[in-house]
Amino acid sequence: MIFVVGNSRSGTTMMGRILGKHPSVYTFGELHFFGQLSAPPFSSGLPEEEIEKLAAQLYCIQREGYRTYGNPHRFLEEAQVFLAGLTLYPETSAALFEAFLHHEASENDRVIPCDQTPRNVFYIEDILQLYPEAKIINMIRDPRDVLLSQKRKWKRRFLGGSDMPMKETLRDWINYHPITISHIWCTAINAAERFGHHDRVASIYFEELLTHPEKIIKHLCNFVDVTYTDGMLQVPQVGSSVAEDQPQQLGINPQRAHSWHSNITGGELSSAEIYLSQMITAALMKKHNYARVSIKPNIASLGLHLLSFPVKLAGAFFFNLDRMKNIRETLKRRF
Repeated sequence: MIFVVGNSRSGTTMMGRILGKHPSVYTFGELHFFGQLSAPPFSSGLPEEEIEKLAAQLYCIQREGYRTYGNPHRFLEEAQVFLAGLTLYPETSAALFEAFLHHEASENDRVIPCDQTPRNVFYIEDILQLYPEAKIINMIRDPRDVLLSQKRKWKRRFLGGSDMPMKETLRDWINYHPITISHIWCTAINAAERFGHHDRVASIYFEELLTHPEKIIKHLCNFVDVTYTDGMLQVPQVGSSVAEDQPQQLGINPQRAHSWHSNITGGELSSAEIYLSQMITAALMKKHNYARVSIKPNIASLGLHLLSFPVKLAGAFFFNLDRMKNIRETLKRRF
């Protein structure tokens, strides 16, 4: 099993697509099993009714996407058939998740399942303990590029994500604030760094992936024990927050690196946003060799961001209640 993790908008989806091009790997959509569908302890026994409900939720998210608000009840029969066909009935949420991943991969003629949910970066320890054969790929990206991508994320509806519900577009807008995004980047980086020397965890810089894609992917193929193929790099250029989808255009676009100070963005990040980001992430930026720029923030803009922070933070909390199986546990891990 492969888990691609990292701060949101750090290249996890691209990495998932690259791995999914391998004939042995099946990449899922973002399943958000850990924390959203199931809360720790993941190895505790569950009643059969709960197992069936959880399986139906997994089928619903995999078939329709986790941002579409599908009805899991419509997938209950399919979930029951899947469970009835298993040699060993899963009695815990962790066992169910493993069985589901392998079953779906097999149904698509692949043998290695790959989950690309970014927030699993906060559950690395659980994954390593629950699945002794799992490999984890952690993606790292310049916090200012993450900030720009998060700022524009709500525009995905108009850049090719036309099936995006309006509620999700509003959620993306509410979630954005330079202080919040910068702090979460720090917690995601710190969460992964605890396992920086673990032999089943590999960290990849998004910028290096764009600059030396063949070298990086060959290294990762060795890491997950599959043979590299040239076709792995022929992924569609979709999912960006700063450019329209170009599904007919295949390959790795190196121009996606350092977009935050590129003329392409039209200076969309303000001096105050860059200043706040660099101030909050300074120590980790230095540790990961991201050079800071000297910048004087616009005082009025800086003041507005500081005043709006409590309001945006409260809005983000209430808009994301439905994504937290255990509110206290989720906040503890993310903040």
